[in-house]
Amino acid sequence: MHIIGHIRTDFKTKFGIPRQSGLVESLRGKIILEPEYRHPDIVRGLEDFSYIWIIWQCSKAQREHWSATVAPPRLGGKVRKGVFATRSPFRPNPIGLSSVRLDRMEWDDTLGPVLHVAGADLLDQTPIYDIKPYLAYTDSHPDAQAGFADTVLKYELQVECPEDLLLRLPEAHRETVIELLRQDPRPATQEASDKEYRMLFGNHDIWFHVDGDRLVIHNVIEKPQGVSDGD
Repeated sequence: MHIIGHIRTDFKTKFGIPRQSGLVESLRGKIILEPEYRHPDIVRGLEDFSYIWIIWQCSKAQREHWSATVAPPRLGGKVRKGVFATRSPFRPNPIGLSSVRLDRMEWDDTLGPVLHVAGADLLDQTPIYDIKPYLAYTDSHPDAQAGFADTVLKYELQVECPEDLLLRLPEAHRETVIELLRQDPRPATQEASDKEYRMLFGNHDIWFHVDGDRLVIHNVIEKPQGVSDGD
């Protein structure tokens, strides 16, 4: 398997990343190809497709050993399912699959073809193995059963944010941050109402707590450019 490129997103840490692609359509990312693939012919015709599949490396979820069962977050982290019945990144082969909208492609004299995508559920600098066009007539199955995912699909929190804190975020990020927090980024086993959580998005730390189905943002702090807290 050869890494063909990396994606650039505003997620510098794993906390807050949606559990599936497409849940937050306002998310934006750019796929930058590796030098050997920076040729216009390699993406010729891709601009005619509105969605693409990304096959990527779960670079922050690699382990020496894997387990036959995992505990999906949307089931509270307490019910185990077979690893092949989930999309857990902890798999025999640590690869992920995401369907994202292809907003546009642009040519950069240094980087070659740059793919601008929306709805990606990926950490910044995630390695990309492959890109394939999405074909609605074969890839979409509206009548498909989704197992346990059908029972938790509509789960969302009510997000409350004082206006002065919201204005600390770049205008382009405000809607996205609210949508991300509605998905409840907390670890599945943590439900304490007095616990503080921090989500780093772009260059801003968003501090919040959850009480029942209410998520309350109580601080937004801008971080200096280039400062990272790791994973």
